[in-house]
Amino acid sequence: MSIRPFRDIKRRKTKKIKVGKVEIGGDAPISVQSMTNTLTTDVDATIKQINELTEAGADIVRVSCPDQDSSLALKKILKYVTVPIIADIHFHYKRAIESANSGANCLRIKPGNIGSKEKIQEILKAAKDNNCSIRVGVNAGSLEKSLLEKYNEPCPEALVESAVNNIKNFRR
Repeated sequence: MSIRPFRDIKRRKTKKIKVGKVEIGGDAPISVQSMTNTLTTDVDATIKQINELTEAGADIVRVSCPDQDSSLALKKILKYVTVPIIADIHFHYKRAIESANSGANCLRIKPGNIGSKEKIQEILKAAKDNNCSIRVGVNAGSLEKSLLEKYNEPCPEALVESAVNNIKNFRR
């Protein structure tokens, strides 16, 4: 074992996807992702920060889209950046649809915060129609109420169950 244990980690075989022109997974090189800390509606500041992150080596940049103005601002932002942009969707499924329609290369969503299977299907349609990848995230803050009741608190088992259940909705 080396003094840097992360170097001993063996890569698992995974499916390769694309976020914009950047390949992720499979035999693709590891990509660097960062996230802006600007208000996405401040288009000039967001473009400036994305370009600085790109200059520093980011292959992909994530921006927050908590409201309609932010998801619609992506159209303007995408004209002035060269890296793929991931729209970080908070609680409303319509932000995901707007972001996909605005040209986001990928959506980061937490299905437990999005709601019904029907809303997920609407997001899937918008993503498919716009060649937009989806990154599914699960964390303690996005667990479904039913799982919190079942396990009494956020725990690894609840996170895994949420992820597995939600992936089934995406594969239909």
